[in-house]
Amino acid sequence: MSSTAQQQDSDSKLDALLAKIHGLSDGASRQLPPLVPEKSAPPNVAADVPRQPPRTVPAGVSASQPTRPAAAIGFQPSRDEPWRPGEVRSLGESRVSETLLEQITMRFLLNAGEADGRAIAEQLQLPFRLVEPGLNRMKMEQTVAYRSSTAAGDYLYVLTESGRDLARRYVDDCTYYGACPVLLADYVASVKHQTVEGQRPQKDDLLKAFSDLLINPKMLERLGPAINSGRGMFLFGYPGNGKTSIAERVTSAFGKYIWIPRSIFVDGEIMRVYDPMNHELAMPESGGGLLSDAAFDKRWVRIKRPTIVAGGELTMEMLEVRRNPESNISEASMQLKSNCGTLVIDDFGRQRMRVDELLNRWIVPLEKRYDYLNMASGKKIQVPFDQLVIFSTNLEPKDLVDDAFLRRIPYKIEVTNPSEADFRKLFEIMCKVTKIPYQPGPIDYLIKKHYLPVERPFRNCQPRDLLLQVRNYCLYHGKPVELCNEYFDFAVENYFSVM
Repeated sequence: MSSTAQQQDSDSKLDALLAKIHGLSDGASRQLPPLVPEKSAPPNVAADVPRQPPRTVPAGVSASQPTRPAAAIGFQPSRDEPWRPGEVRSLGESRVSETLLEQITMRFLLNAGEADGRAIAEQLQLPFRLVEPGLNRMKMEQTVAYRSSTAAGDYLYVLTESGRDLARRYVDDCTYYGACPVLLADYVASVKHQTVEGQRPQKDDLLKAFSDLLINPKMLERLGPAINSGRGMFLFGYPGNGKTSIAERVTSAFGKYIWIPRSIFVDGEIMRVYDPMNHELAMPESGGGLLSDAAFDKRWVRIKRPTIVAGGELTMEMLEVRRNPESNISEASMQLKSNCGTLVIDDFGRQRMRVDELLNRWIVPLEKRYDYLNMASGKKIQVPFDQLVIFSTNLEPKDLVDDAFLRRIPYKIEVTNPSEADFRKLFEIMCKVTKIPYQPGPIDYLIKKHYLPVERPFRNCQPRDLLLQVRNYCLYHGKPVELCNEYFDFAVENYFSVM
């Protein structure tokens, strides 16, 4: 065979081999799955899946942390203190934005003139390590400057000229420069931890709450389930039998303490919650160690479970968020301040606002356990309506409200007149209070001479009132403070002269 023929034969064999190799490769590519599976859905399926809109967060709020406030590390819940807010470890965990922190800081410096970093952190009620980066950034931006250094490695900060101009603009919007506010969602979550509905006070709790009152056992049996429900009740009956005294002591049956924020941030508005006029501060005692004050978030305060009493001065404005036009700081409504406690509407039916206005305003919150409040911006927010509401009145409930409202107040309890035996017992108790030696003889004279013949009804308030009259009479005339028939004659003539 010639060399040319041999070359052609070799080429044909090579072509056949290459064709066979290509055929095997094509078959393998058709039969084997791809090395990386496709994750995308077919076009017709993907088109049916709606795109999720980006999550929006109100201005002034950090979006990097969950809204639920954490409990303090190592804290053991109890009936007297079911929850405690844990210390924030980062600015994101506090849910406060750098912008809001800067605004409050600059307002404070504008008011104070100068302050070191730790004083600023104390004013904001945040750890210094969270405030210091913001101060450094403001120094870089030349809105604050160092006046001098301090012995603790800190600096004395003052506003620069441009910083003062910026601070004045912040003050025009709002004058608030107190503790950094808490997010509304965090406050709502805290109420769930401390709700009155979850306390379930029992008979021993009520006996302790009413230990300084003389209460008929039958009435106590009726009060117990009403308080246990944590919903609402009517206390009605003749004046002077202690309806208000009973209502004011109910709260202690739910436990001692709750935590509330000093203020709340709601979509650009700051609303004060802590009210020294209505809230009794009861901060935990410091252990004295370096970490003793680091166990809780200092933007919150511990108070005694609130008891807020509103009488004839109650108006519709008190039930809404009120904004000070000068400071642009909002004040929480009366019912929000009473959350996790007791709200007493005293002398119900004698308020400046009409009864039907109050009923229409609260008929839904009493049933649903939440309320809607209108902010100054026009935004409506949903907040907890979590308190025992007590309507105290001298009138018959059925004469004041309609059946629809009565249905939402499940308990109607009459505070009756005391028996003669209870009346005598009250004198014995009140003699100890007024420091007058108790003698049964003058009490017998009082009842037989001034009560039984004229069928005068006994009232729970009368022993205290008559004893005070006797005491003042004796002090005025320079006589020993004691009980005698003559002194009771004088007291009765004064006390019942127009009754």
